[in-house]
Amino acid sequence: MSTREFDEKVFGERVLGRTLKDALVMYEANQRAGTHNTRERGQVAGGNKKLWKQKHTGRARMGTTKSPLWPGGGKVFGPHPRDYSYHMPAKARRVALRSALLSKFADGEVVVLDAIPSGEGKRPKTKTVLAVLKAAGVATDALVVTASHDSMLARSLRNVPGLTLRAQSDLNAWDVLHRKNLAITGPALEALKSRLAVAAPA
Repeated sequence: MSTREFDEKVFGERVLGRTLKDALVMYEANQRAGTHNTRERGQVAGGNKKLWKQKHTGRARMGTTKSPLWPGGGKVFGPHPRDYSYHMPAKARRVALRSALLSKFADGEVVVLDAIPSGEGKRPKTKTVLAVLKAAGVATDALVVTASHDSMLARSLRNVPGLTLRAQSDLNAWDVLHRKNLAITGPALEALKSRLAVAAPA
């Protein structure tokens, strides 16, 4: 296992917590299904007959058993299906991704791999890939980042719990922070560096 030097400050001088938090909230909101629903009084079972006359009974006025005041009646102001998704500006998302990567480097939770064998021949080989990750100490609870989409590697890791595979072009701040460890290939790191590096002050 070889080591290499990398200046994480290409991703910034400090972690921008507010922007990073806003991005995480956005990504989690975009994952919400929003399928919750409650039935109003017009959707529950029951009759439409008034239970008793309006006046002179000594009881509170009441309509039908569909009233929200009765068990089994409709719900008042209950949740209905809705879309929770929204978007931050692309520049803000890039800033959040840089901060997430910088925090991983600062915490010493990044392993850079020369390459990850995706399989043997035309068959995926989970055992081979796990051996490489285990030797690097990131066989569990890790995000594996490659330079480009690798369908064979995806098939090798798709049933392994605790491992997530992403191409560097699809990476976002939530992916980076969702797993404890970050295993990234050298070419993927160079691609992220060229895509996200902070410009040096003039």
